[in-house]
Amino acid sequence: MAPIPPGIRLLVSFDRDQWYRALTLILTFLLYTSFHLSRKPISIVKSELHKNCTSVSELATIASGSGGQQPSLTPLHTDLDCSWKPFDKSNYKQLLGAMDYSFLCAYAVGMYLSGIIGERLPIRLYLTVGMLTSGLFTCLFGLGYVYNIHSLGFYVFVQVANGLVQTTGWPSVVTCIGNWFGKGRRGLIMGLWNSHTSVGNILGSLIAGYWVSSNWGLSFIVPGLIIAAMGVTQWFPNLVLKDPCPSYDTELLLPRESVCVPVQPVLVVKSESKPTAISFTGALRIPGVIEFSLCLLFAKLVSYTFLFWLPLYITKAAHLDAKKAGDLSTLFDVGGIVGGILAGVISDKLGKRATTCAVMLLLAAPTLYGFSMISQLGLGPTTGMLLVCGGLVNGPYSLITTAVSADLGTHKSLKGNAKALSTVTAIIDGTGSVGAALGPLLAGLLSAGGWDRVFYMLMTADFFALLVSALKCNEITKNRPKEREYWTSIYWVFSVDLASHS
Repeated sequence: MAPIPPGIRLLVSFDRDQWYRALTLILTFLLYTSFHLSRKPISIVKSELHKNCTSVSELATIASGSGGQQPSLTPLHTDLDCSWKPFDKSNYKQLLGAMDYSFLCAYAVGMYLSGIIGERLPIRLYLTVGMLTSGLFTCLFGLGYVYNIHSLGFYVFVQVANGLVQTTGWPSVVTCIGNWFGKGRRGLIMGLWNSHTSVGNILGSLIAGYWVSSNWGLSFIVPGLIIAAMGVTQWFPNLVLKDPCPSYDTELLLPRESVCVPVQPVLVVKSESKPTAISFTGALRIPGVIEFSLCLLFAKLVSYTFLFWLPLYITKAAHLDAKKAGDLSTLFDVGGIVGGILAGVISDKLGKRATTCAVMLLLAAPTLYGFSMISQLGLGPTTGMLLVCGGLVNGPYSLITTAVSADLGTHKSLKGNAKALSTVTAIIDGTGSVGAALGPLLAGLLSAGGWDRVFYMLMTADFFALLVSALKCNEITKNRPKEREYWTSIYWVFSVDLASHS
């Protein structure tokens, strides 16, 4: 008999549950990549909106100096280049900040409701509807260019609606991942998986930057079509977006050599009942939910300020056009990928999520100050600092929104009730989204007085995140009973020894 080819042997070496895990990981990665891909265009288009108006005034000045050509040039360029009022006025930063705030504030409010609703609806249906409507509203923003819409109210309405429907994504995908993967290597797995945030930002920057100078409407329409198409695609693989093992213990789903162990039918009749969704107040009572929610509030404030304002800052500090600034800003997300993976690996090795966050936040504060100084020295130093800042800022953010949320959503106090994961995830990310809404808004207000004020605000937020994370750094005594007993015995031996010598 001919030997089995190595490729076939490799394929059949994985059981059904391992294939389900792999497919779940890949599909949810692509799904949430499309969510972030559709959020990024607004940060790329910002500098182009105001740049057009500035270019018009310069052209008008040149035309006025050349004599009789002014009447023919000014109306033409005004219609083509400066037709999206009121972003051509001196308060454009505040207006752009208000658009960011409208999206992020709606996202924060909607996130608290999304987790509760998501626990009570089929995940596939909930996610598909959310992605289709998100694609619709993203395209609507781009259609403002096509139909020459100048109303600020229109764009604010689209941002609010898009912020609400985008909340369907995160609780859904984290629930899928959290239920399929146990705590054994959760930090590493989710650190790799959470790179979808940075990958989506990078792809969104590149796609939006391709059309930003010629037709910024397509910078929104193309990402909108992509997320809608992904919403339709994810409807079909029914094997993924369902409960992993309906009658199995979630903690046995570690990627080990064993498969799910079914509960004995005799025991199910008496002691096992269908898990019910946890209440909002019940989720808040889980140890660590409030502390990590507040920590994420400040961490996400810093991360989303970079997300929405970094390209515009680069255009002003490095004097680059919108496309080059957008391309350069992707380095922040590249650093974020590395930082998220490192945070997951380190927290797995040490078993201390909060301590890992605290150390990275401690290093992030001076790095932010260094970036504000070095970014004016040229592209070389700016490139290096963007990578470092991205890693230190997005590392804690990534760890809290993924591994920490999944840990708390499967906390031992829940007694195996996997229905709490979506609600816990929504509470943590919803609180973080409050910070995400405040950051860009404050950046828009403070940048009018100079970019230094924005960086002082970011460093202050990072300091508060560090203080809150320090509240959970007593993980040794609370989460390590063996180590606690060890150090207690050392203390008593030391005390007895002192007493014997006194």
